[in-house]
Amino acid sequence: MNWFDGNDYLEPERLWFLLLVPVLLVLYVVLQRRKSRVAVRFTNVALIDTVVKRQVNWLQHIAVALALLTLAFGVMLFARPTQDVKVPLNLDSEVTVVLTLDVSLSMSATDVDPDRITAAKETAKEFIDQLPSNFKVGVVSFSKVANVDMPPTKDHQAAIQSIEDLRLSEYTATGEGIYSSLAVIQQDLAASGADTADKPPAFIVLISDGARTIGRSQVAAAQAAADARIPIYTVALGTPDATITSGGRTIPVPVEIPQLEEVAKISGGKAYVAETPNDLVKAYSSVDSQIRYVEERGDATSEYMGYLVLLALLSTGAGLLVAARWP
Repeated sequence: MNWFDGNDYLEPERLWFLLLVPVLLVLYVVLQRRKSRVAVRFTNVALIDTVVKRQVNWLQHIAVALALLTLAFGVMLFARPTQDVKVPLNLDSEVTVVLTLDVSLSMSATDVDPDRITAAKETAKEFIDQLPSNFKVGVVSFSKVANVDMPPTKDHQAAIQSIEDLRLSEYTATGEGIYSSLAVIQQDLAASGADTADKPPAFIVLISDGARTIGRSQVAAAQAAADARIPIYTVALGTPDATITSGGRTIPVPVEIPQLEEVAKISGGKAYVAETPNDLVKAYSSVDSQIRYVEERGDATSEYMGYLVLLALLSTGAGLLVAARWP
């Protein structure tokens, strides 16, 4: 929350009332000076009384400062400040989630028990099982090319079966996987007539272990997702020292985290790293908590009312002290 940014208020035009603060401050200064000039015309007895009053002038200033601060804070709350709030998704509306899985040969590495692809499949199936009934699930896999294994469907068991049927192949076309997932979502939203004027009710969950080796750039694909306002939640699966055996050769297949982090950042999603099945479960749980809610700019006035009451109490207390001329 930036208190001085009009974009962080629902009623920013009300901030014009803040002009009352400097106006009242100038009026207070003028009255203080006028009071000093008038005081010198009085008798000596009156001058003594003026001196007594001046002994509490510092308290007067504090009381006025607190009053003006309370006024300013009150005006800011009157303008209805905002903050990012998580709003539960309406179970009456449909939400599309596309699981995009890397099925390149490196996913056979056994650094994640029992191996990367098996761990990815099992946790993906658990993830789908926990989704609310209003979530449509699509499955896209990618190796040398991207394949739409299951268009978005509310038949979660069909989506789970499509994941079970995935097989490994050569190369890693990460960008193609993202582009295909994005196309699937856009086609589904268009077919369902979903309102996409604001933020489309859709997400991509990308599970991969390595860098792109073929196909279009994953950075450009992430930017296309960002332009469509569809975030990508990435899960980097594996460890830095993993290897696989192919053709009698041992081939290093370290997990490539930076590329997936970049994809998540560009698209507006979040990046996770999973080195064990338990980490993968946690990553899915984190994604699940993200996609069950959407972030919106909400009215935060009530969040700050307690501070206004505190300021009002301090201001009132200072005013009473001045009025009673307590030492």
